[in-house]
Amino acid sequence: MTAPGSTPAPAPVLRIGNASGFYGDRFDAVREMLTGGPLDVLTGDYLAELTMLILGRSRLKDPEKGYATTFLRQLEEGLGLAHERGVKIVVNAGGLNPDGLADAVRKLAAKVGVPVTVAHVEGDSLPVPEGFLTANAYLGGAGIAACLRAGADIVVTGRVTDAALVTGPAAAHFGWGPDDLDALAGAVVAGHVLECGTQATGGNYAFFGKHDVRRPGFPLAEIHADGSSVITKHAGTGGVVDIGTVTAQLLYETGGARYAGPDVAARLDTVRLTPDGLDRVRIDGARGEAPPPTLKAGLTRLGGWRNEVVFVLTGLDIEAKARLVQDQFADALQRGGARPPADVRWELVRTDRPDADTEERASALLRLTVRDQDAEAVGRAVSGAAVELALGSYPGFHVTAPPGKGAPYGVFEAIHVPAEEVEHIAVLPDGSRVIVEPPPRTQELGDVNEPPLPDPYPSSAPTRRAPLGLVAGARSGDKGGDANVGVWVRDDDAWRWLAHELTVERFRQLLPETAELTVVRHVLPNLRALNFTVHGLLGEGVASQARFDPQAKAVGEWLRSRWLPIPVALLDGTAPVPEVTA
Repeated sequence: MTAPGSTPAPAPVLRIGNASGFYGDRFDAVREMLTGGPLDVLTGDYLAELTMLILGRSRLKDPEKGYATTFLRQLEEGLGLAHERGVKIVVNAGGLNPDGLADAVRKLAAKVGVPVTVAHVEGDSLPVPEGFLTANAYLGGAGIAACLRAGADIVVTGRVTDAALVTGPAAAHFGWGPDDLDALAGAVVAGHVLECGTQATGGNYAFFGKHDVRRPGFPLAEIHADGSSVITKHAGTGGVVDIGTVTAQLLYETGGARYAGPDVAARLDTVRLTPDGLDRVRIDGARGEAPPPTLKAGLTRLGGWRNEVVFVLTGLDIEAKARLVQDQFADALQRGGARPPADVRWELVRTDRPDADTEERASALLRLTVRDQDAEAVGRAVSGAAVELALGSYPGFHVTAPPGKGAPYGVFEAIHVPAEEVEHIAVLPDGSRVIVEPPPRTQELGDVNEPPLPDPYPSSAPTRRAPLGLVAGARSGDKGGDANVGVWVRDDDAWRWLAHELTVERFRQLLPETAELTVVRHVLPNLRALNFTVHGLLGEGVASQARFDPQAKAVGEWLRSRWLPIPVALLDGTAPVPEVTA
């Protein structure tokens, strides 16, 4: 029983769920999470590097916009459900206009007759340098915590770190301050697992074939006062939560052992994962260090113009047909008087099969991608040169779609700004504005000494050539122009082999596109994992569409498909895969 006038102790467990991993995620997830089981806070991540560019262009057309309008439509039903169940909602859907979204939520609440209090966080918007479209710092969770402590039912933010959507509510609930570094680190780890929605519950999972992942449920974290958590999902929802799915998401879009943010630098090399029952994984052991004195900031701009034509080559003489169309295209451009685009790339994708039983399986794809600062250089000149070949080129000439006039592409750049120069503001439900001070202690980021490797797997053990993916999982993603590839295994014997076998040199051999790039390897023994950062693989980032897989989503699966000698004992129980030679 609580004594009169005293503050009741917080509930020992705070249940925080996720209902969105990106702008465009499953629309009915908000309803599913609010009705599927117990929940205290529902979060949604709507912002990515590319999204800020999209919202920036939207705001140019309508200054009242610049936020994720999907969230409002989800709230039309979700507002009443959240109010009935006492669930707080925290989202970064405010994008470039959190004040505008907060006001729109209030109007919606009045329209549907649901009494809710709304607050928002701002201050992430920075002066936009000349030539750029947006500039936003990544704020931490302290502003969110201030809004919730002031009684907000719904908090909308602009650009905050993805994990801040969890650290803020957890700090508000348990009373953490900026010096509670270990607890904050634990919440950052839980937030990182939740931020991409169903990627933690079997989505995009290397070993998906062992589970029913046709419609995975969204994840939730049961967070404790010390920052430890249990990752799970509502009972009866699809997908799976196990050590593998949580490991995969922990490695996603991270780098070394220090996972730095505005609130804390979480040491990923201290994290422990243990099973805690069906669809439950416990995370503990996370240690926190003082955050760096600077905040990451993202800048977006329009980088130029691009166009693409995909030629279909069918049957015999594929290589010769590809050479012919490339020569003809160059000649057509020259005869038309147009200068070639600044960047011209051809890629022949051999999807064809000999003696194929369908036309599609008999066909290869020749992809032409052009980029230039001048719209005309990639527009009519390119489409005209491609179209005029239709009746005078290789036999069976056709393209997958009519060539267009080209489209603008964007560029994302990351910089760092001193934290004290960014005005982090919590706008409380009563309209008062509270300046959130930066953490009192900071620490420059430094390299972490590489931990000792396990004893090597016996070199005398017999091996067999097989795909890496028979014994290792992987997940990959983008950070600006860099790619991250996390690789993990499921037992100690496989870890003894992987830690010594998958060196940077072997990684480059297996993925020849990385041979001339800077590749950095990070070792995470607690997770039986290696994390590789490939600098420059994605050019100017996802918005520039410079690569076939612009977000490096499938680089990990490419790596898993590569063959190398693997100890036979590690392959026991795996289905044999016939090796195909070119």
